[in-house]
Formats: sequence, structure tokens, C-alpha cells
Amino acid sequence: MPDGAVGTLPVGLGSPGSGMVEDGDEALLLSAGRGDRRAFTALVERHIGRAGAIAGRMLGIRADAEEVVQEAFLRVWQKAPEWRTDGGAKFTTWLHRILVNLCIDRRRRRPTVPIDAIEEPADEAADGFDRALAGERRQRVAAALGTLPERQRAAIVLSYYEGLSNVAVAEALEVSVGAVESLLVRARRSLSTALTDLKDD
Repeated sequence: MPDGAVGTLPVGLGSPGSGMVEDGDEALLLSAGRGDRRAFTALVERHIGRAGAIAGRMLGIRADAEEVVQEAFLRVWQKAPEWRTDGGAKFTTWLHRILVNLCIDRRRRRPTVPIDAIEEPADEAADGFDRALAGERRQRVAAALGTLPERQRAAIVLSYYEGLSNVAVAEALEVSVGAVESLLVRARRSLSTALTDLKDD
């Protein structure tokens, strides 16, 4: 993070101006590339939640996900001066690409670590039994997701959890749309086999 940034979010930078909050990602990124820490802070605050969700589902371990998100935004800050709207990808595509690559690198460094599902907000309308059952299902899905090859996992996370189009997923993974479709077919087949007993539920 830039000077003055500690923890999970930059601090001591002041709050982004009201107009800045309304600026598009690309405008903020260009400003950050010129050293504007407020613009960078606005980008972080706007996207850190989604980045954490992607990293969490890719890695399955909260501490690893938090570290990867920190590293991803550090790279955004460092590389912002080199990004250009006339040739660069959309900011979100660029961020997804950075996150996926960092997650893949992290998993390759600790391939035998067991899956530990990231916590999700509980449904307050459900009773204790329902919440426990839903939590068990999430853990099963997270564990099955964790057994997929890296690119298949990334395709599932970006497509199903983040709701990106196949074109956007292809841009983030730097592969063809056809390759994304193939990754999704294989991933769905593997998940369906691993979670057969959950289908009736």
C-alpha cells in the first residue's frame, strides 16, 4: 500500500471527496497513477469486498485471502502509472486477473493445506438447525471447489459467484471464450459428481 496505509485499508489518507466517490474506476486509476492516494483509497474501498470474496473462494482460508487482497491492491498502486485506458483492460478485469494469478501462486505454494470454508453471513430468518445445515452445505461446496484445478476454480468463482459473462471471465483469465466454456463444463461435471448427495436437498 502507499505510504500511510496499514492494515486491510489505507488509513490516514483522509476520506475521498464526494465527487471522487462518483468517479469511474478508470478515472480513479489514472489519478492513482499520478500519485493521488485519495483516488487509490476510493478504489480500494469500492472493490475490497468483492476482491475478498473472490480470494476467499479461490483459496478457502481467510488469512491467505486477506494477504492476497493486500498484495493485489499493492500491485494496483505500483502498476497504476503503467495502466492506460486506450490500451488497458477495464479496472475490474485487471483486478480480477491480478487476484486470480496471486491466488494460483499462493495455492501452489501450499497445495496440501486442507480447505477451510470462508464464513458467510448467516440467514437471520432461519433457525439454528437450518443455519447449521446451510453452513455444512457451504463447507461441502467450498471443499469440492477447492479440489478443482486452478483455472476451473477461477472460472467457476468468476462466472457463478461473481456473475461475470464468459467474455469477461475470458478477459480476466487471458484465454478464449471457448476455453472458458470448456473450463466451466469440466468444473460443473466434477462438482456435480462430488456433490451428488446434495442434489435432492
